[in-house]
Amino acid sequence: MSSSGTMPLAYQTSAASPDWLNKGDNAWQLTAATLVGLQSFPGLVVLYGGVVKKKWAVNSAFMALYAFAAVWICWVTWAYNMSFGDKLLPLWGKARPALNQGYLVGQADLPATVHYLADGRTIETPAAEPLYPMATVVYFQCVFAAITLILVAGSLLGRMSFAAWMLFVPLWLTFSYTVGAFSVWGGGFLFQWGVIDYCGGYVIHLSAGFAGFTAAYWVGPRARKDRERFPPNNILFTLTGAGLLWMGWAGFNGGGPYAANVVASMSVLNTNICTAVSLVV
Repeated sequence: MSSSGTMPLAYQTSAASPDWLNKGDNAWQLTAATLVGLQSFPGLVVLYGGVVKKKWAVNSAFMALYAFAAVWICWVTWAYNMSFGDKLLPLWGKARPALNQGYLVGQADLPATVHYLADGRTIETPAAEPLYPMATVVYFQCVFAAITLILVAGSLLGRMSFAAWMLFVPLWLTFSYTVGAFSVWGGGFLFQWGVIDYCGGYVIHLSAGFAGFTAAYWVGPRARKDRERFPPNNILFTLTGAGLLWMGWAGFNGGGPYAANVVASMSVLNTNICTAVSLVV
């Protein structure tokens, strides 16, 4: 309060700023989501375009770019609620669009994240309700889903045709990513068992790694001449993409707490320390 007893203008609410909205949390979450988005585009688009042979540069870059765009459309049309909506199965949410304005401007709510005790009835932890709009959560989780598909693409550069990749992206998102996301983050059976994934170790990296190995196995190896000689066509592009990945990880891990708090600060610091140590080693 000011000396006159009135609320400072910066903290007053309006029709566009409901009482439940925490402006700091919302601003940070939107920033964190955008940093994660920059990891994919232009980060991995540039990295993939530079790390492969020249003849595959355009195809590889467009695989990443297409995945980023396609995931967006699938995410708001059906995949978000399969990952974070009302429970359909212990490993899946109910598919429905996340496009209704009333839904998007209301306070964020992950309905299935109520955590019960062993009796299955007593609530131990209520559902997660961050202090910003649903639109912010949909955005934040969308860029996580997008980068997962683009990580899978890294195992298929120079292996898979672009037409096949166009089919693979929506199918894998629907039948694989949403299962892991709902099971661990959205309130599914692994969440209820107490499995903790702070910011994507299981849902993103483990699933992308297994999917990449499996897809590469079934698609098959590159031609022998390409396996024997696979020079990157542009080292500077590769390093630029790697730099965007590094800086973008501040949003990846810093956005994990769903708030601008002490955990976010420690996450950003630890992320940079660990990346620097890894690079030097």
